[in-house]
Amino acid sequence: MTHLAIRLTTLAMFSVAVAATPFMTSAYAAGGDTPSAPPASDTKGTKDKKKKTETRNPNSENAAFLADYRAAYATVYDKQDYTAAIAQLKALSQDDRADVANLIGYSYRKLGDYKVSQIWYERALKADPAHVRTWQYYGLWQVEQGNRDQAQYHLNKIASLSGKDSAEYKSLAAALEKAPGSGPTY
Repeated sequence: MTHLAIRLTTLAMFSVAVAATPFMTSAYAAGGDTPSAPPASDTKGTKDKKKKTETRNPNSENAAFLADYRAAYATVYDKQDYTAAIAQLKALSQDDRADVANLIGYSYRKLGDYKVSQIWYERALKADPAHVRTWQYYGLWQVEQGNRDQAQYHLNKIASLSGKDSAEYKSLAAALEKAPGSGPTY
């Protein structure tokens, strides 16, 4: 194959991938390696801002964001390098996305910084009050802090959002059951 044919084939494959991106990026309320859509943006702004946004390609920006988010996600769950993950997630400049804020909160929790973790969990829930993974992780935070009543509240919220058969519900329920003060174990 000539260099031109290789370049054209690569360009065609990239174009198809970029065009298909909106169809492949469905939102999951539970959170995961495919984050939900960003919060609604402020429609007020200057003409200069509007002009800049019109010239950008949202598909390529979304594809770049997803690639960077997935890399940070892997840093959290595969490498368990929470400090690096926090830096990667903050570099996305999408702190108001529930998935991003939740992973930042999770990373701080795993590093033992509960105060900062709480701030990020609350930020995630402000962005998306139905973000099941944040309710789960914040519930686990509550268990670790000894706040059984609050953890139970989070568990009930998960049940109302995704049901008692969801992985998030089962995870938090199991943590509550194992937590000190959960009653006698037979």
